[in-house]
Amino acid sequence: MEIKNYIQEHKERFLSELFDLLRMPSVSADSAYKPSIEATAQWVKESLLKAGCDTAQVCETPGNPVVYGEKHVGDHLPTVLVYGHYDVQPADPLELWETDPFEPVIKTTELHPEGAIFARGACDDKGQMFMHVKAFEYMVKEGKLPCNIKFMIEGEEEVGSKNLGWFVEKNKEKLKNDIILISDTSIIGRETPSITTSLRGLSYLQVEVTGPNRDLHSGVYGGAVANPVNILAQMIAQLHDEHHRVTIPHFYDKVKEFSAEERALFAKIPFSLEEYKKDLGVKDVLLEDGYSVIESSAIRPTLDVNGIWGGYIGEGAKTIIPSKASAKISMRLVPNQDNKEIEALFTEHIQRIAPEGVTVKVTNLGGGPAYAMSIDNDGYRAAEKAMEKTFGKRPVPSPEGGSIPIVALFERELGTKSILMGFGFDSDLIHSPNEHYGLFNFFKGIETIPYFYEYYVEAHKK
Repeated sequence: MEIKNYIQEHKERFLSELFDLLRMPSVSADSAYKPSIEATAQWVKESLLKAGCDTAQVCETPGNPVVYGEKHVGDHLPTVLVYGHYDVQPADPLELWETDPFEPVIKTTELHPEGAIFARGACDDKGQMFMHVKAFEYMVKEGKLPCNIKFMIEGEEEVGSKNLGWFVEKNKEKLKNDIILISDTSIIGRETPSITTSLRGLSYLQVEVTGPNRDLHSGVYGGAVANPVNILAQMIAQLHDEHHRVTIPHFYDKVKEFSAEERALFAKIPFSLEEYKKDLGVKDVLLEDGYSVIESSAIRPTLDVNGIWGGYIGEGAKTIIPSKASAKISMRLVPNQDNKEIEALFTEHIQRIAPEGVTVKVTNLGGGPAYAMSIDNDGYRAAEKAMEKTFGKRPVPSPEGGSIPIVALFERELGTKSILMGFGFDSDLIHSPNEHYGLFNFFKGIETIPYFYEYYVEAHKK
């Protein structure tokens, strides 16, 4: 049976199973959800066994478990390692969701006229990870699996994959592979498929500014004692200049400058500034001088405040000078920038610009290096041919602004390349209220993945 017919015959079951997975609130950032994390790992393990894995297990780590499964076809055949994650972002703020984030529903949208699944994790990454399970099921049931396959599905990606390095280091033989296949990225659009060729790195820090040893009456002490909230706001305002460049000394020292020819290729990526602004509900964009939207959001480093708090924010008035103020700050990095070096530069700078009346503490919350992939390899060419087969159009090699720190880890520890063949849209509101994933995208992914295996094995035989 052809893959399209298999999808048509089983599509309602596929959706029912995915809905069961999406109902599990596997939030890795909040320890209160630990029971759901454990239950979700068990569910993924069972789904791998039902799909046809010879073995599958929930592997304990110092943090959340990793689900591992494998199907061995032949000793002399190549092995594909599929990576994904079953953990999800917190659903907050709940009041901005139009429906329950953990009760999936299908609704039509302008970009998804066939319908989209609205739920936390629908696109990032449960829906995309589950495409691989269903494509694998098809290949096993129809006798079309042309090589060995391994699955590594983790539960800490949304908190920086804190223990995946530990797991990989201790299981190198088990995880041995020829290529790694990942669907945790996006395509430009249904008419313009794309394959991600680079990812930005990440340095994620928390800054805590402390002033007096307790909250103070703002009438008695105001004007005499440094206010940590005011000071933190002033410090953050100093982190960019009038050209929207980061002001940390030596921040750009190792940033690669792209040639005019390379930048011309980025300019060919389909993009409408007006549609971009309309989708986001903004009147204009704010860019580093001299760079386009695509360049600014994919190949240039950034610094953003992800959250800021301090003092009284309850109902009514409370006139205080807070003792503390804090902010979470993420820096997206590009190839050649080292996340640990950037963390050190940031820490030195933020402490240097703090006035004498406060103390500053910086805490690392995670990070990882950037990743760039050559398109001159069998894995990329197999993904390219597979997408061209199912979309009817050759995919565009495209940089992506997000971070998947483990991709560089895999290459360093396992010695193999990763192919980033995702199927989401950038507009699918991942990490935001009303996250969704199109039915078109979900089923197109299941349809495309088996062709990747077919073309990769053909190339591997040559």
